[in-house]
Amino acid sequence: MGFDGARCVRKIEFLGAHFDALDQDTALDVVAARASIGLPFAYVATPNVDHVVGLAREPARAPLYERAWLVLNDSRVLAALARRVGLRLPVATGADLAEHLFERVIDPNEPIVIIGGDKRRVAAFRRRYRLTALRWHPAPANLKHDPVAIAQAAAFAAAQQARFTFICVGAPQQELVAYAVAQRGDAVGVGLCCGAALDFLSGHTKRAPRWMRARGLEWLYRVAREPTRLWRRYFVEGPKVFALFAAWRASMAA
Repeated sequence: MGFDGARCVRKIEFLGAHFDALDQDTALDVVAARASIGLPFAYVATPNVDHVVGLAREPARAPLYERAWLVLNDSRVLAALARRVGLRLPVATGADLAEHLFERVIDPNEPIVIIGGDKRRVAAFRRRYRLTALRWHPAPANLKHDPVAIAQAAAFAAAQQARFTFICVGAPQQELVAYAVAQRGDAVGVGLCCGAALDFLSGHTKRAPRWMRARGLEWLYRVAREPTRLWRRYFVEGPKVFALFAAWRASMAA
């Protein structure tokens, strides 16, 4: 049987997704182990509040998360809501997981695949981690509605035969690409759907201080720095999670 770290962890069904109850350090160990033994491609999804709201709005996204090898909770808000109903939902963010992989696991001389981003971010990222074999594939802005571009990104990732593929094009685009790579059947390694990780790791976007992240306030820091781009996500779409939680809780009690 193949290695599957998810099988040793209880799945938690919460707000329409089935999460693996892994904390940051355990997720790092499991991902590093799988990537190191040459198994067929598997991907890690990291849903946050925005993803959960999007999943409720577009139920057709569900297979993208169901096909994922690991589904990790990327939100302290979701963790807090889960605690209200007695569920332990550890936080393992995609950005932190990517950072720890580059700091502790990845050899700077091994092939690394990046899907998404622009030349400036990729160049800064390459310099920061002294990567000598980075393979980059840009992605169009309308990727969600461009099946040809999704197939091209998947083909590029599969051709590299790298241990790690980082898909940084936001949801649900990154999950669509990861799903397409997995469906091909000729790729190896682990794909990480990690949204804005490239922005953070390249130094293009500064992350919130650790004390704010620990208190679930990273969203406030981000919207304060980019109000035009993020106000709707955090003040219009994000709060919908509370109505979803109320409906989910009522359904569980019925």
